[in-house]
Parts: sequence; C-alpha cells; structure tokens
Amino acid sequence: MSDSGRVIGLHVLQTHGERLQPRTEVRALVGSGLEGDLHGKGRAAGTGRQVLVMDRGTLEASGLHPGDLREQITVDFAALETLPAGTHLRVGGATLEVTGPCEPCMHIGKLNGQPDADAFKRSLEGRRGQLAKVVAVDGDGVIRIGDPVRCA
Repeated sequence: MSDSGRVIGLHVLQTHGERLQPRTEVRALVGSGLEGDLHGKGRAAGTGRQVLVMDRGTLEASGLHPGDLREQITVDFAALETLPAGTHLRVGGATLEVTGPCEPCMHIGKLNGQPDADAFKRSLEGRRGQLAKVVAVDGDGVIRIGDPVRCA
C-alpha cells in the first residue's frame, strides 16, 4: 500500500442543503478549513470537523463521483482509511491533522437519490473518509487538483 497519492477533486459547500461546488484549487486556512466552505465557519472553526478527505475507491465502489459524499478533498490515496487520528497529511500547500473517521449520516443517501437510504448508509460504514483540521500552511496554503498527498 502506497504512503503517498494525489488530489483528484476539490469541492466547497457554500450553502447548506446545496450540492458542493467543484474547484480547481482552494486555499486552506489554519483553524478554519477551506476558504469559502461552510464547514470551516461557526461551530466547526477550531474543531476537527473542518475538512472531509475521501479516497476515490469508496466513490468508485458506490458508482459515485468526487464531491458526491460531500467531501471537500478527494484523493487517490488507498492508505487514507487506515490512518490513525493525529496523523499529519501534507496536501499541496497545507498540513492537515486527521481527527478520525467520518461516520455516515442518514441523509447522505437521500442527497444521492438512493432508493434505500439506510442500506446506503450501512454500505459506507468505515468507508466515509477521514475528518481533518488544517494545522499549518506553506505560503498561500493553496491546494490544487493534482497536488501530492503524503503522510508528513
């Protein structure tokens, strides 16, 4: 299993209940998540729920595309789900600290038009990506599609 990968998708949530908006680059903000994303504002500021990072394998196994599971950063990094809380990931110009796995919620199936939202939720248990917080940036802290991802 490789200890490095790359960014294949970037998305921000601008309005609750709406679809995430794709980006070619985003700026990471220490203690706040991604610029322009609601998850980094209000209750999430300073917490470990600023950014959701997901490996493409989960999406592909479910027939989904980057951003469909409401992740901000989609990566080609198979080792992601095995990383323990506290692991630092270098993602482009940012360092993220993994705070733990994201548990699937009931409404994720409804948002994706799944006929059985409960079955869809169960299919994602242990595979919904990792929550993280931005702990450092280099320069302007920009993360771009194609940037490397590696354990720091």
